[in-house]
Amino acid sequence: QVQLVESGGGLVQAGGSLRLSCAASGRTGSNYAMGWFRQAPGKEREFVAAINWSGRSTYYADSLKGRFTISRDNAKNTVYLQMNSLKPEDTAVYVCAASYSSGTISLRAIRADYWGQGTQVTVSS
Repeated sequence: QVQLVESGGGLVQAGGSLRLSCAASGRTGSNYAMGWFRQAPGKEREFVAAINWSGRSTYYADSLKGRFTISRDNAKNTVYLQMNSLKPEDTAVYVCAASYSSGTISLRAIRADYWGQGTQVTVSS
């Protein structure tokens, strides 16, 4: 089993920045892709970003390109999401996930082997 724990959420004013972290523990092994998703109240979960094991391949939701950056530190089993120029519509619970089976392909289809509990991000106007 793999446990994922997110941190770094909070309240920020529009135009501000936040950096989310997601630490993996347990039988993490290697060669797994990780991703970030978000879910706002009353809306379905949506894909935010994904990164492969090496970190060389990253993917983003089209609407977020240029503002969000995903990265990872495999030595720390941690993936990050740097969020800049935040907008009120970015308010959501942000959830990280890990995919061993089909890597970033699964994550982009909002499928994963393991999910975190999420961290709340609230952007005030």
